[in-house]
Amino acid sequence: MARRSSEEIAKIDRACQVVRQILRELDERVAEGVSTAELDAYAERRARQMEARPAFKGYMGYPASLCTSINEEIVHGIPGERRLRSGDMISLDFGVLLDGYYGDGAITCPVGEVSAEDDRLSRVTLECLRLAVEEVQPGRRISDIGHAVEQHATAAGFSVVREFVGHAIGTRLHEEPQVPNFGAPGRGPRIEEGMVLAIEPMITAGNSGVRVLEDGWTAVTRDGSRAAHWELVVAAMKNGPLVLGGPDGSAKL
Repeated sequence: MARRSSEEIAKIDRACQVVRQILRELDERVAEGVSTAELDAYAERRARQMEARPAFKGYMGYPASLCTSINEEIVHGIPGERRLRSGDMISLDFGVLLDGYYGDGAITCPVGEVSAEDDRLSRVTLECLRLAVEEVQPGRRISDIGHAVEQHATAAGFSVVREFVGHAIGTRLHEEPQVPNFGAPGRGPRIEEGMVLAIEPMITAGNSGVRVLEDGWTAVTRDGSRAAHWELVVAAMKNGPLVLGGPDGSAKL
């Protein structure tokens, strides 16, 4: 479990700035009739314009730069010719490698007008993320993060995905420790100053069951219920959590 220096954290921060800027731009491009392949091409082009390399493309064989997960798709949806329709919800997960360090992030976007329940699902997932961020402090435990997510999600009547978790990040995209979005508090590794964690609650409107489609990547809810996914990268600093890539000041990150 790496503890990063201030110089390393600054490099991860710059990678996250690229990620979050591109996610903001993608959010503006999400609209009825847009294909997920178009969003993927835009994300890759912008990353290279910003002198970063898309982190997901080729990672364990993943065929695209962006993960585009629509409605009941939870994570790892592969971009293609599918076009967005009004009422859809799409989660966009993106990462880059810049100057030897990785950045990562995810947002959930409505397409046109979505139902009040879908809007609540995305909002509660973002609230789970912000509560989890507050747990990234030296002296606390990794399980405190997941406990905060699970408590808030279940209180709202939603379920937490257990098959996919957050992770440490730095010179590799996925590092130890893993960061589950569930569990009892006060367990697991102790959070230490300099640790950098990607926190990413994945919440469903129905139950927590998951299956992976025949493409080997796209994870969907077993009951067909909708899902939301938000992600930030956070450093544990002496004075508390530091959200990397810019201040967490809006719902669009």
